[in-house]
Amino acid sequence: MPEEKKTDDVEKLLSEEKSLEDRKQALIDGILKEREAAMAAFDEKLAKLGYHENSGKRKRSHHRKGTSAAAEVAVKPSAKSKT
Repeated sequence: MPEEKKTDDVEKLLSEEKSLEDRKQALIDGILKEREAAMAAFDEKLAKLGYHENSGKRKRSHHRKGTSAAAEVAVKPSAKSKT
């Protein structure tokens, strides 16, 4: 008898865990669908205002063009040796 009760409790626990996991996944799916719909609505509003995502402008960067870290390191020691 005690073994049957233990297995029933374990099976009950496992079924509750599975149902909670299924519910969790369903909620996540619902949130992702809402997010996608909100993003689509926002994109439509931006399009009405004349915004185009890839308008040809490059993103700004704090990196300098044409210089490498090795070139900067080579310049710094020579500047220190003059002082």
